[in-house]
Amino acid sequence: MAEFKGQPRLPKFALPRRYDIKLKPDLHSCKFSGSVSIDTDIVSDTRFIVLNAADLTVDSGSVSFTDPKSSKVFQPSNVEIFEEDEILVVEFAETLPIGVGVLAIGFEGILNDKMKGFYRSTYEHNGEKKNMAVTQFEPVDARRCFPCWDEPACKATFKITLDVPSELVALSNMPVIEEKVDGHLKTVSYQESPIMSTYLVAIVVGLFDYVEDHTSDGVKVRVYCQVGKANQGKFALHVAVKTLELYKEYFAVPYPLPKLDMIAIPDFAAGAMENYGLVTYRETALLYDEQHSAAANKQRVATVVAHELAHQWFGNLVTMEWWTHLWLNEGFATWVSYLASDSLFPEWKVWTQFLDESIEGLRLDGLEESHPIEVEINHASEIDEIFDAISYRKGASVIRMLQSYLGAESFQRSLASYIKKHAYSNAKTEDLWAALEEGSGQPVNKLMNSWTKQQGYPVVSVKVKDQKLEFEQSQFLSSGSHGDGQWVIPITLCCGSYDNCKSLLLERKSETLDLREYLGCSITNNSLTESEAGVKGASCTWTKLNVDQTGFYRVKYDEHLAARLRHAIEKNYLSATDRFGILDDSFALCTARQQSFVSLLTLMGAYREELDYTVLSNLITVSYKLVRIAADAVPELLELVKQFFIGLFQYSAEKLGWQPKAGESHLDAMLRGEVLTALAIYGHDSTLDEASRRFHAFLDDRNTPLFPPDIRKAAYVGVMQRVNASNRSDYESLLRVYRESDLSQEKTRVLSSLASSPDPKIILEVLNFLLSSEVRSQDAVFGLAVGIEGREVAWTWLKDNWEHISKTWGSGFLITRFVSAIVSPFASFEKVKEIEEFFASRTKPAIARTLKQSIERVNINAKWVQSVQSEKDLADALTELAYRKYF
Repeated sequence: MAEFKGQPRLPKFALPRRYDIKLKPDLHSCKFSGSVSIDTDIVSDTRFIVLNAADLTVDSGSVSFTDPKSSKVFQPSNVEIFEEDEILVVEFAETLPIGVGVLAIGFEGILNDKMKGFYRSTYEHNGEKKNMAVTQFEPVDARRCFPCWDEPACKATFKITLDVPSELVALSNMPVIEEKVDGHLKTVSYQESPIMSTYLVAIVVGLFDYVEDHTSDGVKVRVYCQVGKANQGKFALHVAVKTLELYKEYFAVPYPLPKLDMIAIPDFAAGAMENYGLVTYRETALLYDEQHSAAANKQRVATVVAHELAHQWFGNLVTMEWWTHLWLNEGFATWVSYLASDSLFPEWKVWTQFLDESIEGLRLDGLEESHPIEVEINHASEIDEIFDAISYRKGASVIRMLQSYLGAESFQRSLASYIKKHAYSNAKTEDLWAALEEGSGQPVNKLMNSWTKQQGYPVVSVKVKDQKLEFEQSQFLSSGSHGDGQWVIPITLCCGSYDNCKSLLLERKSETLDLREYLGCSITNNSLTESEAGVKGASCTWTKLNVDQTGFYRVKYDEHLAARLRHAIEKNYLSATDRFGILDDSFALCTARQQSFVSLLTLMGAYREELDYTVLSNLITVSYKLVRIAADAVPELLELVKQFFIGLFQYSAEKLGWQPKAGESHLDAMLRGEVLTALAIYGHDSTLDEASRRFHAFLDDRNTPLFPPDIRKAAYVGVMQRVNASNRSDYESLLRVYRESDLSQEKTRVLSSLASSPDPKIILEVLNFLLSSEVRSQDAVFGLAVGIEGREVAWTWLKDNWEHISKTWGSGFLITRFVSAIVSPFASFEKVKEIEEFFASRTKPAIARTLKQSIERVNINAKWVQSVQSEKDLADALTELAYRKYF
């Protein structure tokens, strides 16, 4: 038996074809019992059957293998579970007959509280606390519910039967075909599923309300939620019905199942899970309350629903062959969710907002401790960590880059043929490239391998010399180190006007382009004349690469080109996506010490009249990082930096105000909260006063018109800025708001604001509160965003509570959030040593990658701090910037 231990994959001598699963969960004792009969295809001579099982007790006497041809029943000579490998090995005395037989197994398990496998979630009904039973099997936790071949390529059909209390709702992937009530229990049988992977099997048992609708071709769609919250499911229901219809057209394949249920689960580790026909969600990702949800919550619901429903085709119908190709599922679902959201809500400008996805991918992939999109997986414990910004966000970004290069129509046609060809089967990355290559006639495989098989991405340096543009590519690393990667880069460039755009493939390290020949224009090296500046898009007044940021790379301009672009931003000649790209590339170059701190602030000054949501939101994000670096590098100049940002955001804050305006856009509603939160964090007195005034009006009257959902986070952060150990009444009031609300979105708003106090004593109280029974374990990570004053307190708290944190969150991916949130903000080499020493004896596979990435970020910050400290005339430059009068 030992030969099967330590293997990354199961042996292939036996494969499942059909599962018949019977389960009986006990919601009081939190245990379950069950049996499974698996039609098993013995494809080569063996005396063993090896499948996955974990945290289950298998009754050896119940295990048998029946050959239907001879009716012979084989009893095992040995049955053993190897917990470390999560495998069940069944040994027989004689060789099993080739062909399909039936493997029967009886088992028992525990409804755990770890939000994985078959687990329990708690809710209140009529003031009484109750349990529901829920499954979460992706990536490798179906084995915690029933013995199975728990690998995506081992597809089979599933017939499920449940014995549950008769008053409860019991849901699974397929519609109910029979329900037999016997006193307090009922037996619920479901239609057999189509062929699918184990990680998509789903079961939910509890008390629920629902709202219902149908698609135009008759698919029944329901949204289930806790009793009394049905109205909050209506928005998601509308999005689901429209999205299913849209995907049916886009993929040229109808939704494959007779029904789609979506259900809100109170305790849920991820955002949502695309189980075939029964999609599970956090409450915050599915429920929308007209009165108390913010615009950002509405958008979150729409994009998550669109993401999960994209998986019904990309992931469920066509499934990755192994976790190495996870990005095929997640990158695609992320990209397609924007396609759907844009179609349903064009006024949200989601393709501009898509850049938020891209930069998250770029920021993680700028680390030496990143990983390729296609990553080797050798043990189940490694899989959780690759559900990250590379698989999702870089994945989605390279798909967008490829679609932009091939053209939307060709891309869509090729996708439809890929889905038809691999339906009810599995695919690898190369299969997708083959379909796109065939459909477009372009060398897709050659182009894309450099983006998926090697980690990182390039920075393209561009300079002007003798009317020629000189390009050079090199690997970008946030550490400032030199990588040796090389890419095939689809370059787009614009000169002076969006009517004058060209594209080329940069396949070598460097390339030179004659502008007069290529674009029919010239660049003058002198500064802009008044007449030039006055003509929008006059011949080559500016040159912009990576037009609309469709490429997954950064651009470094020479000083002359950079000055022209800064001027184009001030004159509003550039699109929002290009304004965003120039800012974010400069920020990245500054992080890598290839550009000075002051030059980045000077560029940011050009955005003083910026009102686009996505651009301004990123300006705010960048400002938070720069303030932290300034606090470590030049604490004596910190107030000047804050003053500069208060001045920068004043224009938009005054335009937007605190109170929503009739008929204003969704994006303005989102922007208001972000701008006011920034001003509150920077200690802007009148913002803090107004935050306090409105918060107290809300405490006096929960229905006050002065406290719309979009400004609540800003107000909560504002009042916490003035809370300290001797002035804590607003903190107590905010805790009361948390305790009284039964809306998950409101609870997370409060949690993410509590640690905004600058007082370390209050911060420690908040961190301890996160570990209390009042905070669901799924939500604790929202409270970890401490300010610069709280870093040391948070680090000491993490060390003091590590054993408890590791025990509570260590079996899932949420533990990585504790590590990255608390470790990454530091900025000294001494702290790196301290962190490494602490984790030397405490690391494990589930956090190994995250820990290395977090430590690398601390090293990057420390080098950046040193670099800022060495900048000449910093005080004078910051004084000039901080007190420059713009208006």
